Amino acid sequence: MTDCIFCKIVSGQIPSSKVYEDDQVLAFLDITQVTPGHTLVIPKTHVADVFDMDSDTAGLVFARIPKIARQLKEKLGAKGLNIINNNGEAAGQTVFHSHIHLLPRLDKEDGLAIQFETHEPDFTQLAQLAQELYLEA
Repeated sequence: MTDCIFCKIVSGQIPSSKVYEDDQVLAFLDITQVTPGHTLVIPKTHVADVFDMDSDTAGLVFARIPKIARQLKEKLGAKGLNIINNNGEAAGQTVFHSHIHLLPRLDKEDGLAIQFETHEPDFTQLAQLAQELYLEA
């Protein structure tokens, strides 16, 4: 795709700070560095998001994440790691080339806050929703 910033990074038209690369996957430091070592992992072929991704591409990308995560943990002394993936505008995606954020956590006071609002469970409603969403393997 000609207008995609990540495709331009893959092709070498735009420089990046690479931390991993093979024939199918590229990982590079995010320029925003939410936490030190904030890394983006992308497929080299253009795919907008997880909804457009086939299982082969997903397998290629996700198979590399543990290796890259271990390197971030070892070299940075990270005590944890958040993995975030935004898909679609409503989810906050701003670059429409699928990418996985790896956010090393050096300590609890690193300035990154990910919060979930909890709700009292309605088990009947949960069972109905699960039935609607159930997908055969």
